[in-house]
Amino acid sequence: MKESSRIAVTAPDLGAPRVTFSLWHVRVGDRVTEGDRVAEVLVPGAIFDVPAPATGTLVERLVLPNDPLTPGTVLGVIQE
Repeated sequence: MKESSRIAVTAPDLGAPRVTFSLWHVRVGDRVTEGDRVAEVLVPGAIFDVPAPATGTLVERLVLPNDPLTPGTVLGVIQE
């Protein structure tokens, strides 16, 4: 039997030293498909979607709206 793995959803590198977390589009327990929009982050003057890096279930949300982030910050976790 194959073990499921945990995949981090991370803040993208948008060329800015800091970004702000905006909102979640999915709840803990929601099933997502790789590439689905799961969250949004803000840089001055722009909103960027954060896609699911894998197909699975969102099992953790680690950030809240208005949290400051750096590129690579773990936003949440998907269980494959």
